Amino acid sequence: MSDNQQQKDPKSDKPNKKGPPPMPMRGLAISFLAVAVFLVVLQLFTRSPDAANEMSYSAFMKQVEGDRISKVVLSYDSSGNQFATGESKDLNETGTTKFKVYIPFRDDTMLQETLKNHGVEIESKPLKTAMTSILINIVPFILIFGIIYFIFIRQMKNAGRGAMSFGKSRAKLLTQDKNKITFKEVAGVDEAKEELQEVVEFLKDPKQFQKLGGKMPKGVLLSGSPGTGKTLLAKAVAGEADVPFFTISGSDFVEMFVGIGASRVRDMFEQGKKNAPCIIFIDEIDAVGRSRFSGIGGGHDEREQTLNALLVEMDGFDTQEGIIIVAATNRPDVLDPALLRPGRFDRQVVVDPPTLEGREQILKIHSRNVRLSDQVDLRKTARGTPGFSGADLANLVNEAALLASRRGAEFVEQQDMEEARDKVMWGRERRSHVLDAEEKKLTAYHEAGHAVAMYHMPECEPIHKVTIIPRGRALGATMQLPEKDRYTQSQKRLEADLVAFMGGRAAEELIFGDVTTGAHNDIERSTMVARAMVCEYGMSKKLGPQNLGSNNQPVFLGQGISSSSDFSEQTARLIDEEVRRIVTESYDKCMQILVDNKEQLIALSEILIEREVLDFSEVDSIMKTGKLPEAVEQPVGEVINTEEESKENKDTPSKSEEA
Repeated sequence: MSDNQQQKDPKSDKPNKKGPPPMPMRGLAISFLAVAVFLVVLQLFTRSPDAANEMSYSAFMKQVEGDRISKVVLSYDSSGNQFATGESKDLNETGTTKFKVYIPFRDDTMLQETLKNHGVEIESKPLKTAMTSILINIVPFILIFGIIYFIFIRQMKNAGRGAMSFGKSRAKLLTQDKNKITFKEVAGVDEAKEELQEVVEFLKDPKQFQKLGGKMPKGVLLSGSPGTGKTLLAKAVAGEADVPFFTISGSDFVEMFVGIGASRVRDMFEQGKKNAPCIIFIDEIDAVGRSRFSGIGGGHDEREQTLNALLVEMDGFDTQEGIIIVAATNRPDVLDPALLRPGRFDRQVVVDPPTLEGREQILKIHSRNVRLSDQVDLRKTARGTPGFSGADLANLVNEAALLASRRGAEFVEQQDMEEARDKVMWGRERRSHVLDAEEKKLTAYHEAGHAVAMYHMPECEPIHKVTIIPRGRALGATMQLPEKDRYTQSQKRLEADLVAFMGGRAAEELIFGDVTTGAHNDIERSTMVARAMVCEYGMSKKLGPQNLGSNNQPVFLGQGISSSSDFSEQTARLIDEEVRRIVTESYDKCMQILVDNKEQLIALSEILIEREVLDFSEVDSIMKTGKLPEAVEQPVGEVINTEEESKENKDTPSKSEEA
């Protein structure tokens, strides 16, 4: 069927005409205006140049008799007067001059005979009517006034669009007929769903709450890390309650014109009252709701006016009207306190990253339309993705599907899921980045040093994979995966991590007698952890359990402006000494582990140079027997099975890398 043919909508009996979309009205108006301007300019600047060279009738006849005219054009003006135009030769016959002469006698036969006798070519043009002249002069002005009427008068009447609708709200009304989202589509945030379930029940039956005198919160603030599903939760609330859902971004309020933001806030609430009960969702509310007056050079007046209008509107409407404001932000700490007080956003819902059970549920939702193999274990994948948000898990499933498609498979296998997880966590393998023999050997010993130190430190997280294939921005990596979700870190575990961080540099010094810049990231992380142990966690016996951290409040909030610290120079010197002591002791302990297990270090490095990638089972076999296990199949990205699979953590996986 061609594009110009009609097709019927299955949900409607009316035919739908396919074809190019109609020109927007504003674009059509601009086109008409351009044509009108062109015609006016043409009328003003294209007057006949021979009007200034009018000639008398007698002079014209003398030139005809003198054979200085070879051709004339007989025409009529709008009044019916006949005139002739043409070109006459100069006296010296070196050039020509255009002329125009009015003929006093209408249909002068003697003139025509004279012209013929002297060989003058005669051309005649039809008479111009008065109506034609009037149209030529008036039509451009009609077009101009028509465009002015269309742009200003019509657009002022049409409040939804046009040049006069700056102050109208840009909130979009999402209908529930298409792509309706319910709580079944949201997983991994059970506590947040329970908090919002009350909002749904209130929108469905407000009288149930009002008969006992209770009032629902006017606003619900969803806060959490990016990708945890705040916007999806708000849409699910609207889908469950089956009410109109207005959505707008915080940045849509502020424009270059003063007062537009406040006007849009007022109009948004007016639209909400007309469609009550409804939900108004403001995404990224920190763009307009930041604390007023930072104390440095004053605040942004337009943004403050918009915030003031939002505060007044939220305090002015009653929950009995059935309007509930749902807002989302990644930075609740920068919001104005007046916005968070009871009576405005009086309920704050924290959307945390999903736990182990939540990650498994999210993977099941995102893999419903993906052809998974029977061998794919989503529980295993969930265990290997601690700290992942819902958006990260959706990206992981998509990457696995792309990897399977790239290799021409019919189903997504477990190895695709593991490779996708490694790609999302640590970057894609750069096999084209070829290392020479010397650099490859140095990288192998560096990563083997990390692996040996981790293996002999029971407090460290288990080894997942050791590779010297460049991945992401690192030449090699020793990857770890937590056994379970963890919410706190003990001092012994932090000290074990410091020892593992130093494994690469210690191996370089032990084997080659020299150190390289490859351990700069390890040193940076070690220093950061050691300073946090001393200043924030109170894990130094010399300084005791006190907080000596610096004030890192954002400057734009008017806080943290002073660079002076809260402790003396002597205390600062003690902090430096303690940080140096912790890092040095960790390095010495790591060096002792590598010296005691030098044979394991050499064996692991030599096999790593040959194989390039080793998983935990192979590393474990090399540590115990000095060689690879027999008849081992190398599943790329195999996640180690450890006990306590059902426990949950919050830590992000770590890796030691050579930059």
